[in-house]
Amino acid sequence: MTVKLTRRAMLASAAASPIVATSAAHAAGHEDAPKPLHARAFTLGDYTVHSLLAGSTGREGVKDIFGGGASEAAFSQVAEENFISDTAAQFYFTPTLVDTGAEKILFDTGLNAAGITAALADAGVTPQEIDVVVLTHMHGDHIGGLVNDNGAPTFANARYVTAAREYDHWTKLPEGNGGADRVRATVVPLAEKMTFIEDGGSVASGVTGMAAFGHTPGHMVYMIDSGEQQLLLTADMANHYVFPFAHPEWQTSFDVDKDAASATRRRIMEMLAASRTPMIGYHMPFPAAGFVEARDAGFRFVPVSYQMMG
Repeated sequence: MTVKLTRRAMLASAAASPIVATSAAHAAGHEDAPKPLHARAFTLGDYTVHSLLAGSTGREGVKDIFGGGASEAAFSQVAEENFISDTAAQFYFTPTLVDTGAEKILFDTGLNAAGITAALADAGVTPQEIDVVVLTHMHGDHIGGLVNDNGAPTFANARYVTAAREYDHWTKLPEGNGGADRVRATVVPLAEKMTFIEDGGSVASGVTGMAAFGHTPGHMVYMIDSGEQQLLLTADMANHYVFPFAHPEWQTSFDVDKDAASATRRRIMEMLAASRTPMIGYHMPFPAAGFVEARDAGFRFVPVSYQMMG
């Protein structure tokens, strides 16, 4: 598979380096360093795929989040082997925009409208240009950008796609459940513009939904095909680039059905490693794309570097 960065993306890559930007500003005696771009673009066959950084935040208590069932020693060893802390982590929230030439398809919407709108702007796209919004699942960090601060839909001209199983789960929960109340406030008003799909359902030509249940009851991943090239959008199949890969059986606190989520992780990672298909994951370090390598009894996420340049 050949994936090529656009010229805009290569320029964005240079501009987005905080070390280069900060050093240049200080050397020149200026405080107005260039703003890092929050969009990276690459080609997939005839499609253009944009990785959008809609937010990032630090979290502590990493073992409690990603190490369910792991011993303290084993968890710390994995962290040390990967040069990261076993107590704190950086979280990334990375929606994906796929431009097929016929439609602009946005997968997930970030924490809020401001974040996704800013990231889209860095990709040269306005919310009004979005034709389709796909919700991989309905956790708050994926549906938070559906409406703006005034309560109006952020993507006024879009149609919406999500799994029927996911929608049914959240809308059948009683009032007072925070997640369900958020779904009722932001997703349900859009239902008349929404298509509900099952495993194998089509979003558009070359975009197919695949069941990946466990993280939530209707969590879906999406295979993107164009020009004999493929990319799997994995959503929250894994919420960190190290721990769930090294040990898919370790439970993640965010997963609703933890055993099913672990089984889903292993199944999808095995598929990606065997086929060498690239992936783009919602919580992977920006730009969130990479490959999966089988390693020992688990796997390793290999971030993209110059593979995307041809």
